Amino acid sequence: MRSDNKLLLVIGGPTAVGKSEIACCVAKEIGGEIISADSMAVYRYMDIGTAKLRECMREVKHYLVDVVDPDQYFDVKMFERMAYGAYKEIINRGKVPMLVGGTYLYIQVFLYGLAETPEPDWKLRNRLYEVAKRKGSEFLWQKLLAVDPAYAKKVHPRDTRRIVRALEVFINSGRPFSSFHGWRGPRLGYVGVYIKRSWKSLKSRIENRLLDMIKGGLIEEIRGLLERGMSLTTLQAIGYKEFIPYLKGERSLEESIREAIKNTCDQAKRQIRWFRRQGWYEVDLDIMNIREACKKVVDIYAEAEKYQKEGVHS
Repeated sequence: MRSDNKLLLVIGGPTAVGKSEIACCVAKEIGGEIISADSMAVYRYMDIGTAKLRECMREVKHYLVDVVDPDQYFDVKMFERMAYGAYKEIINRGKVPMLVGGTYLYIQVFLYGLAETPEPDWKLRNRLYEVAKRKGSEFLWQKLLAVDPAYAKKVHPRDTRRIVRALEVFINSGRPFSSFHGWRGPRLGYVGVYIKRSWKSLKSRIENRLLDMIKGGLIEEIRGLLERGMSLTTLQAIGYKEFIPYLKGERSLEESIREAIKNTCDQAKRQIRWFRRQGWYEVDLDIMNIREACKKVVDIYAEAEKYQKEGVHS
């Protein structure tokens, strides 16, 4: 980074914690623009289930939101390329770049770069998805555990998408997926802030938010997406996939709601584990409101930027 560049601010945390609200407030205070690190927010027409803050998007410029249709392919390589383009644009305009979201793979790739893995093999991938559909993702996870225990232990046994990708790479290359991901230092200066709540508080917010989404038209949104067409990725989106059996008459709405809450809670636990390991500044929304949290993040950023300008590594 050039010395006159603005320091990157990263705000992350689990789903439903309130990070988007804080990020919007902070952006308005420090002249920031937001690069979304949400793997589902990139898709158009997926608004309710991804909790897009349209009012904030009218006030603060956002990148990597609504960039592809739900039936189109989008992967982490595309994210890296587009996110870095956005980062450069923000820097060139003299604004503060902010990376905000809960998709920790996207955050990791942005900060450390993407490992060079084999190109997708769609025929093999589709076959693996069919196996997962028939026998369950836990069956494939056991296969992954046998050939790549290092990566399997980092992946939840029901995280079908990552399990399938890891097996696909192993079958085609003969190398464990974990062998492509050695440690590298960050490639740009940044300060990270982890937004957190107690598990009791977060679980309650997850449950209440999902019920609010359903009242706000989530089921109708999913019906419209199915009519438009959805990719393998969007069909696996948590908060969407659970209601497809309901729309097909295969499951009750109550069962779908319970499954969606369970899957969202499992996702939140994985996010919490990742963010805790980063050693970032922590902001606890159980002990402060959004305005207080916003001020704390602004202060953290100001202090980190001061150190950067003074040439002190932080």
